[in-house]
Amino acid sequence: MKKSISMFKKVVAVVTMAAAIACGIKGALVVSGGAGLVSEAAGRPVSITSCVIQGGNVVVNVSCSNVPASDDGKFYLYSDEVYQDGTVGKIVASADRGNNATFSFPLGYNSGESNLSKKFLVAVKSGGSMIQVSDEHYITNPEGNAYKTVARNDHGIKGILPNDANAATFKDLGIAQMVYNLYMGDIVCQATDPGAILFNYNGVDYYFSSAGLAQYDAFVGFCRSNNFQLTLTILNNKTAAGADLIHPLSRDSHVCPGYAMNTKEDGGTQHLKAIAAFLANRYSGGAYGTVDNWVIGNEVNARTEWYYMNSTNLELNVSEYVKAFRIFYNEIKAVNANARIYNSIDQEWQRKSNPGCSLSKDFLDRFNYYMVREGNIDWSVSIHPYNAPLFDPYAWKQQAQYVSNNVSSKYITMENIYVFTDYISQPAFLNPAGQVRNVALTEIGYTSEFGEDAQAASIVYAYTMAANNPYIKSFILFRETDNAHEMESHIAQGLKNLDGTPKMAYNYYKAMGTAQQETYKAQASAIIGADVNSMVANRTFLTRNGWFLND
Repeated sequence: MKKSISMFKKVVAVVTMAAAIACGIKGALVVSGGAGLVSEAAGRPVSITSCVIQGGNVVVNVSCSNVPASDDGKFYLYSDEVYQDGTVGKIVASADRGNNATFSFPLGYNSGESNLSKKFLVAVKSGGSMIQVSDEHYITNPEGNAYKTVARNDHGIKGILPNDANAATFKDLGIAQMVYNLYMGDIVCQATDPGAILFNYNGVDYYFSSAGLAQYDAFVGFCRSNNFQLTLTILNNKTAAGADLIHPLSRDSHVCPGYAMNTKEDGGTQHLKAIAAFLANRYSGGAYGTVDNWVIGNEVNARTEWYYMNSTNLELNVSEYVKAFRIFYNEIKAVNANARIYNSIDQEWQRKSNPGCSLSKDFLDRFNYYMVREGNIDWSVSIHPYNAPLFDPYAWKQQAQYVSNNVSSKYITMENIYVFTDYISQPAFLNPAGQVRNVALTEIGYTSEFGEDAQAASIVYAYTMAANNPYIKSFILFRETDNAHEMESHIAQGLKNLDGTPKMAYNYYKAMGTAQQETYKAQASAIIGADVNSMVANRTFLTRNGWFLND
């Protein structure tokens, strides 16, 4: 759903079954095919129990109950790039084979030997060949390297997607947060381009466009000057200078605002690392200001619309996204330990409006699987719980065919947002500290096409639902002013009309989080026909059969 805004101007190593059996790895056959996927290894005997930065080193601990056989009694630790699979990277350490072993080697931050965003695996030499005996694992505490950590600006969940730099309006509304889209292709350039900014990272020169960065510098500075917490959404658009950032399976003629990031080739992978490090350095305090929250891609399960890759294979699509996410997470957190890194899914939980896309639940499940398997980190999740359909005007009483109050619901909306937060409260989804992950509603909005009263009441109801959910850290309303193109589809989600005049919803949203909110909640309750506070506290779930509220 998200649109960009114009203020200030998204080698498979083949192991033979014989060798795998020799190492005691049952079912660890690596398969290849058109998708180039590696099957889930079953029964790899060695577990990487930790992989952390300690000072200037990386320390990896492993354990196993059944020690695999080897030719020389050694474990070997490989450092692979994200696009590599199996024993094809570099051996960075070795240790005596046993039930427990520890490896230590240099982190090599910002050098040609940097291990910050690489993945690690254990191998043994068997029959003269190196055989993988553990799953892959990433560094899980990149913040151990952080050198520009900035205090977070958490001071409220109320947010908005702005269409201009009218600080007076946002302060009048009591806005605490803003979201903005950053297009990677627009900020990179060639060395010969006017105003090119040199950034040497991991021993390689990269160039960034001062003109392309100007709008982002201005917006980050605007948020700093006016005490707005900022979330930047990283999108991958096609430009000549950013051609290597586009995944090989995204280079056809399909047109959309965001393409899958190139985690398949070395040039693109290294460029992604440099971009993440550059942005973290630029926007972690200092002259420009701070970005507290980074969203990697937009609605990444919506493959054809927002994170395009010419593949309908869920496993492949999730795996490639996870690699990009790991790069951005480790590179950003290695600069600013307090930054939060979010993935992004849409509201299509158990129903696809486009058969070429993935269910957001399926995508999230597989994303979490890889995160746990390859080293659990404190990732956060962004979701866009719009009404179903988008132009349905009633947040508090959704259509029964689309929304239910259990995990089988086709859509996640604000009426059943607790279904989502309950789901990720399961032990399997918790962060490394055993806590429920931070949730950001980086897009939410309601149309006034069928009455400004319905829009105003929907916003009050939705905000109250968010404010009473302890896991929701952002409620960012989409948008400040109506969009003429969206209005052709009965979507008029702005707090203001096209001419800039405020709608009824403006004052209702303004009151939320203030001493006046109960007065406006009472008015919203009169529109709804039930007390908003009671509905939220009791998880009152209402449905209807069709378009009209009395159905």
